[in-house]
Amino acid sequence: MNTSSTYTTNAVLLAQLLERLERGGHPDAAQYRMVARRLTDELRRVTDVDALNSVLEAHPAAAQLYENMNYQHAGLCRSLLDASLASEQRARDAIALAMRPTTEGSGLA
Repeated sequence: MNTSSTYTTNAVLLAQLLERLERGGHPDAAQYRMVARRLTDELRRVTDVDALNSVLEAHPAAAQLYENMNYQHAGLCRSLLDASLASEQRARDAIALAMRPTTEGSGLA
């Protein structure tokens, strides 16, 4: 039995399940957490870097989970730079808007 292959197969199956849960509309929170936790465990066991990258490229939800698992070491290493920069700019704009003083007569509290 090739355990590395088994871990990869398990990771693929769980990644597919996580994708279905995310696209399904309203997944049960406990079920979602269980699948995410099990997928996290399986992703940690995959030792073949090429196989791991294949799983992550094919399954965006798994890639996001993997990125979150490794955030303390690599940040948002798998996110597209443009998407990351756009998110950061939107956050800055929202913060700047929230920090603006309200003007009298604007109808805002």
